[in-house]
Amino acid sequence: MRPDVGREAAYRRIVDQMLGWVAVGLGVVALVVAGWAWDTARARRYPRGSPIPADLESIRKEVEALRDDAAQALRHLAVVRYDAFRDMGGHLSWSLALVDDEGNGMVLTSIYGRNDVRSYAKSIAGWKSGQELSPEESEAIGYARNKR
Repeated sequence: MRPDVGREAAYRRIVDQMLGWVAVGLGVVALVVAGWAWDTARARRYPRGSPIPADLESIRKEVEALRDDAAQALRHLAVVRYDAFRDMGGHLSWSLALVDDEGNGMVLTSIYGRNDVRSYAKSIAGWKSGQELSPEESEAIGYARNKR
């Protein structure tokens, strides 16, 4: 065996270790550069003075507009079924209250009789009607109001 074979192996080990440390150093430098680039890009998109980016502010305004629209939607409803006449069974007559958050809307009533069916619609403003309400219509409005 040649005497410089041991030296050559030791030299290769040292070179391998040095290359390993150089690779680790380059990795650390790459992480530092990537962090700096990310921070710079973020600072350009979201300046320090504005806490909320412009696109988020427009989304906030749109959500507020949708909430306003939803408050005016007829989203509170209640149905009361009943027998309008004593000789009729099955709760075939009904009153339906449809109102928004402020109590504006309508009451629809259908009264089922032996020979005919009659339907009525009455407007509601501020949880009250300008027309006289039946007890069942008032009950339907009360149920709709309590579901808020």
